[in-house]
Amino acid sequence: MTTVPLEQETARQEWSALTEAAERVEKTLASLPAPTRRTPEQRDVAEAVKNRARALRARFLDAHDDTVYDRLTEGRTRSLRIDELVAAAATAFPGLVPTADQLAQERGRPQADKDGHEIDQGIFLRAVLRSPSAGPHLLDAMLRPTARARRLLPEFLDTGVVEMESVRLERRDGVARLTMCRHDRLNAEDNQQVDDMETAVDLALLDPAVRVGLLRGGEMSHPRYRGKRVFSAGINLKYLSSGDISLVDFLLRRELGYIHKLVRGLLAVDAEDGGDSAVWHAPYIEKPWVAAVDGFAIGGGAQLLLVFDHVLAASDAYLSLPAAKEGIIPGVANFRFSRYAGPRLSRQVILEGRRIWASEPQARLLVDEVVDPQELDAAVERSLNRLDGEAVIANRRMLNLAEEPAEAFRAYMAEFALQQALRLYGEDVIHKVGRFAARSS
Repeated sequence: MTTVPLEQETARQEWSALTEAAERVEKTLASLPAPTRRTPEQRDVAEAVKNRARALRARFLDAHDDTVYDRLTEGRTRSLRIDELVAAAATAFPGLVPTADQLAQERGRPQADKDGHEIDQGIFLRAVLRSPSAGPHLLDAMLRPTARARRLLPEFLDTGVVEMESVRLERRDGVARLTMCRHDRLNAEDNQQVDDMETAVDLALLDPAVRVGLLRGGEMSHPRYRGKRVFSAGINLKYLSSGDISLVDFLLRRELGYIHKLVRGLLAVDAEDGGDSAVWHAPYIEKPWVAAVDGFAIGGGAQLLLVFDHVLAASDAYLSLPAAKEGIIPGVANFRFSRYAGPRLSRQVILEGRRIWASEPQARLLVDEVVDPQELDAAVERSLNRLDGEAVIANRRMLNLAEEPAEAFRAYMAEFALQQALRLYGEDVIHKVGRFAARSS
């Protein structure tokens, strides 16, 4: 057992109680059948021991979140991404978050047969993110370029093209053109898509020859939309049902990684070492972004539009946020949507699942331009030209500071980390996505 780096007797007592409770959870779950084969009484036993440990875990972190974070980051001298942070916590503080073995065992199971160890990650990350000292440090860590992007950067600078499984990135005429190309699944999002999107956004921001970014869906091979462009069908519900959508690598990385980078920019490489070469006047590399919607922007696709500087849509396209129907939280849309559409329309879309067609007057609250499908290409190019300027970058920075203060975003993400983790394992979610997966098989 790791000794908690605290001198107070109360802290040692709290840690001892937590580790004992965590061990009891492991022993109890090991003695029970898989969740879908448990009797009601066995489910109650499992939930009781898990809830006891989670209460102690939350209480411990309420008191010692900064101490734990400083231990893991060596006094905030190391920048750890969320996946690295939870892995480090599992080693340094056994019982605080699930171990790599526990997560690996659950990863191979359908969502219905998991015990929800990711909820403990949510408890931990909520505590870190809501800390006034640890939270901003973690947000900055997530705004640094990924290791994968650094590896691919020389190739992209040389050729101007990077082909990934779900995203194609091409630099042409000063524009980084990101095309979502999961043609067989309507650009549905999963862990791989999040990794590819963050890599593409990093490369676009790191390339000094790129002045503006564009995101658009590619042509589909899906039978219903063969040969047509589609923006995004949102989260891959089939993968969620099979247990292949993760809290850290998808739901949190997506928001804290590439989507937040679209808003804030990339933490400048020179600024990371804090030395005399730090970019004192602009620590973040920012560029304006355009999105073009063909077909539909469902769920995560609609969420993305809320962070773009200019959004175009074909007149036959539609937007929707069916997260309440699916049982989950639509990312940061609950935080951003009202800013554009107001509280009443936000509730209609988020709580009741209202679909917004681009041809409706209300669509102009969310979309800057609505054009005939055959005119969309030309309209996109005009919008890219309008956003190509140094003053645009400075003004978008000030707009984003005013509209989405970093502290407000951090507070939202702290609570989101836990609430979305809980939703992942809600019985209603498991039943709903299970039915969807069965229909789409």
